[in-house]
Amino acid sequence: MRVVAKFGGTSLGSGDRINRAADSVAAAVEEGHEIAVVASAMGNTTDDLLDEIQFEADDRDRAEIVSMGERTSVRMLKAALSARGVDALFVEPGSEEWPVITNDLGEVDVEETRRRTAALAKRLDGVVPVITGFLAQNHDGEITTLGRGGSDTSAVMLGKYMDADEVVIVTDVEGVMTGDPRVVEGARNVGRITVDELRNLSFRGAEVVAPSALSYKDDHLAVRVVHYQHGDLLTGGTQIEGQFRNLIDLQETELACLTVAGRAIRNRPGILADLSESLRGADINIEAVASGMDSVTFYVAIEESEEAESLLHESVVADESLSSVTVDESVAVVRITGGELPNQPGIIRGIVSPLAEAGINIHDLITSATSVAIFVDWHDRERTLEIVQEGM
Repeated sequence: MRVVAKFGGTSLGSGDRINRAADSVAAAVEEGHEIAVVASAMGNTTDDLLDEIQFEADDRDRAEIVSMGERTSVRMLKAALSARGVDALFVEPGSEEWPVITNDLGEVDVEETRRRTAALAKRLDGVVPVITGFLAQNHDGEITTLGRGGSDTSAVMLGKYMDADEVVIVTDVEGVMTGDPRVVEGARNVGRITVDELRNLSFRGAEVVAPSALSYKDDHLAVRVVHYQHGDLLTGGTQIEGQFRNLIDLQETELACLTVAGRAIRNRPGILADLSESLRGADINIEAVASGMDSVTFYVAIEESEEAESLLHESVVADESLSSVTVDESVAVVRITGGELPNQPGIIRGIVSPLAEAGINIHDLITSATSVAIFVDWHDRERTLEIVQEGM
């Protein structure tokens, strides 16, 4: 196999952990696998360096300073591999083999990076490159960075452009867990998870794989997360499956919008569960839910709206804090799904403003970490889709 192994700061946080990392790489090489290594700065070195910049420094100087963490890590890991008889080569910005190039805007120059990475990949038969994560280099030879979580991005990007079989993210967690083991009892490892699921978790606080890295994953590249104590690069952990696809989609089925009004609904524990349960009991699928201080809105298929209204009305009659239920039919939904949505400041304004200019009324706008759902009148659906497609 051809594997890109990324070692996070925690997994390189001491001499003992560097030895453990070197042992796992040497064992994989001994088994005949081609290995490229991406190394983060040891421990919290990058944050410590940033904290010590108590003076005015331009972006170029800051990048040079924080690069010292990764530069130290690759030298330490290269030396540990050499001590085990592995032919290792540390690769950093400025070296002839350096692969990650950015343009004047700080964006990855895909064509040049792909070309340089392919050249580096040709050396994998017998040589283990140990590459600084997080860092890049522009066309003028100046150091740039890939931002927070950039070492993950480096690893998955290089895995893709090296035609690797797998990228292994070595970190301080047992892959993806069912919950935070520091908070909930019985948390266990999730053996497999999709890119879509993980990106949503990542943008909502799960520090497993940087969301920016997953945009480079495709269906042909396996990505796995393992604990640094595991010791085996090729087994265990959590397998990340699939490929995140950007999509603008008009749902073909017509929806109805049912709104339940009541006093201070948001302050009523269990009210949403009670209302949803009444619909679930009749096997009515809820397409989306929106809530306000004094109302809850359910979107269901229009052919189920009459039954849904009757069931919700029963709940209203039985609960003195609920006032009424009303139905608005002939609603359409356009959904925008994209891995880069959270990284686009002003994305909501860019969607809403053109629709307002076209005189299209938005019933609801529901967002998640990686998607936006726009609810409009059914007769406005095709124009809404057209405007959104033009703007994205």
